[in-house]
Amino acid sequence: MAELYKITTYEEWRKAQEAGEFKGSALDLKDGFIHLSTAEQVRETASLHFAGQLNLLLVAVSEQDIALHLKWETSRGGQSFPHVFAPLDPGRVRWVKALPWDGTTHRFPAEFPA
Repeated sequence: MAELYKITTYEEWRKAQEAGEFKGSALDLKDGFIHLSTAEQVRETASLHFAGQLNLLLVAVSEQDIALHLKWETSRGGQSFPHVFAPLDPGRVRWVKALPWDGTTHRFPAEFPA
């Protein structure tokens, strides 16, 4: 199974670690699910929804670990996006890495799939 990705702020992730669960951003809470992206979608997600934002993290989760709460729904441009209908356990994510803004774009980790 594939990895899926969430872009979040350091502050949101810090609070999730303290609480032992990540319920999502304000938009996620409003929509009733956590918005995720595939490796092929996450760069566009970053540019459309997070351009210019600092202090961001890229969180990787295993599709298998969230399968019970995962639903694929049609969204932007007819693409199918992964949505999670349950909090994420910060202790079960694959990895968390900085997603710095370089003034033009976000710099994804070197080992991140293109």
